Amino acid sequence: MTKEYRAKTFKSGNSVALRLPKGLGIEEGREMMVRKEHGRFVVEPIVTERKKIDLTGIYGSIPGLKLLTDEDRIMEPRDLDWTGALLKHE
Repeated sequence: MTKEYRAKTFKSGNSVALRLPKGLGIEEGREMMVRKEHGRFVVEPIVTERKKIDLTGIYGSIPGLKLLTDEDRIMEPRDLDWTGALLKHE
């Protein structure tokens, strides 16, 4: 059975707002789509794609800049000693 929550509308500026209960698990700042269907309101999260940075405009304008190959992206695992670095910043 679906869990139900009761919520009350309130005035927010010139709009009417509805506070969504924390129990729904919706994080703050999430963009939502609201539509009216057959006299009911449907609220759904908007699925956003991750934004990518387009570097095509600067490729070639910086001497020595080249695209990384798959082999260039592979890093060999190694142990690092961070104790000395921590002591320098204290």
